[in-house]
Amino acid sequence: MKVDHVSYACGPEGLIATSERIADQLGIEFVKGGVHPRFGTRNAIFPMRNGQFLEVVEVLEHPASLKAPFGQAVRARSEAGGGWMGWVVRVDDLAPFEARLERESVPGNRRFPDGRELTWRQIGIRGLIADPQLPYIIRWDEETAHLHPSTALEEAEPQAEITALALAGNRSRVLEWLGAPAVSPDEGLNVSYTSPSGTPGLMSVTFSTPRGQVTL
Repeated sequence: MKVDHVSYACGPEGLIATSERIADQLGIEFVKGGVHPRFGTRNAIFPMRNGQFLEVVEVLEHPASLKAPFGQAVRARSEAGGGWMGWVVRVDDLAPFEARLERESVPGNRRFPDGRELTWRQIGIRGLIADPQLPYIIRWDEETAHLHPSTALEEAEPQAEITALALAGNRSRVLEWLGAPAVSPDEGLNVSYTSPSGTPGLMSVTFSTPRGQVTL
């Protein structure tokens, strides 16, 4: 179990302008992602070291975005002006989460322009919507794991990494949600928690970049 990626919902300027602004702040390039047909969203990717990435995501005017919890979450955050939507934990087995939450994980997919397809399963978006400090949980399908977004630069090595998360919330609540694992998913990261004065959630992310430490 480890932190896989962080998700930023674009604001009224749209996906490309938001991604260009973040690229300028971090001093690195982004890669066009693609459409998530099951969720009614699309994204852009900032590959990071340590098998992680930053995702900028945009909701589409598509029926799926009104029905799928992920599309609903992106839409709500974007309509509030955009910003950090949440963080995501990667696991090898979703069965314990399905048992505890008493529902099945849902499939996800993203098609590449050349026809390749990245697939995964995820669970916990409803938890994030109800309590935005909580991460949702993802398991990448083994058959397409080589297409993980952290590898999107293909021949180039990522020039940045996630070094810290700042959450308005409670660490005990997060670990309870994750099943109180023996090893915290934030191992190797500086994760701070502050009591929320308003809505809990991911407040900022710090990156080590070619420009030094940058916090968004």
